[in-house]
Amino acid sequence: MLKPYASPKMAMKDQPIAQADLDRHAVFTTEGLRFEVDGNPILHPLDATFNAGEISGLIGHNGSGKSTLIKLLARQIRPAGGRIVFDGASVHSYDMRAFARAVAYLPQDTTSAAGMTAEELVACGRYPWHGALGRFTELDREKVETAMRLTHVDTLKGRMVDTLSGGERQRVWIAMLVAQDSRCLLLDEPTSALDIAHQMEILGLVRELSRTKGLSVILVLHDINVAAHFCDHLYALKHGRLIAAGPSPSLMTAETLHMIYNTNMGITAHPVHGTPLAYVI
Repeated sequence: MLKPYASPKMAMKDQPIAQADLDRHAVFTTEGLRFEVDGNPILHPLDATFNAGEISGLIGHNGSGKSTLIKLLARQIRPAGGRIVFDGASVHSYDMRAFARAVAYLPQDTTSAAGMTAEELVACGRYPWHGALGRFTELDREKVETAMRLTHVDTLKGRMVDTLSGGERQRVWIAMLVAQDSRCLLLDEPTSALDIAHQMEILGLVRELSRTKGLSVILVLHDINVAAHFCDHLYALKHGRLIAAGPSPSLMTAETLHMIYNTNMGITAHPVHGTPLAYVI
């Protein structure tokens, strides 16, 4: 018999957010942020705050605006209006190298890195610190070695990237971001092509890095149970609008999930951890 899960109050659109949430230091803030293509709105004016040192998950159906939002945060595309603030200043006030030193971005579709070893790919993360013509220093080598050790790919350093398994390859890409030595990671569906075992491995690694290095992480995820398990806060988008946000357990209610996904879902307690699990009715 399914055990019901009692969810705490969540912060939804048009509802006040707890003062404790407002008092936390913000790594990213959006103010009336919007994006459009050929005059068609893709992201409607969006106000959101992402806390430093936490893992923030963007959830919602396909086409809801998740990847658009994370690309805007990463300065991969320019907004049609509004403002993005990083560490108290407009993201567009940073020069490219300064921003790359602070924020690392992993797109949904990475290049194949054909002809490169794992160590060479990880070393690319040091580019913002020495530039195209700069000398690769002993400090750079130490950062690469540390990143590979932290992400458990140090044994793969001599392997060609295109010979690695999906999970190994993704860990190497994340090692590159760690070598970049940034304070914030932006990850667009980092587990989309992986099986469940490798999904848990990669997200467990991301959580470990966030906790041990104090990294702020914002990532796009599709599986609501995986998102609720690994993320501190969730932000739900629908048709380009932010419709719910709050601590992960607070969004795990049948009513809220139906609002997000237009699907009848129930909530039960995890038999081991007691955390909420969603299932389709």
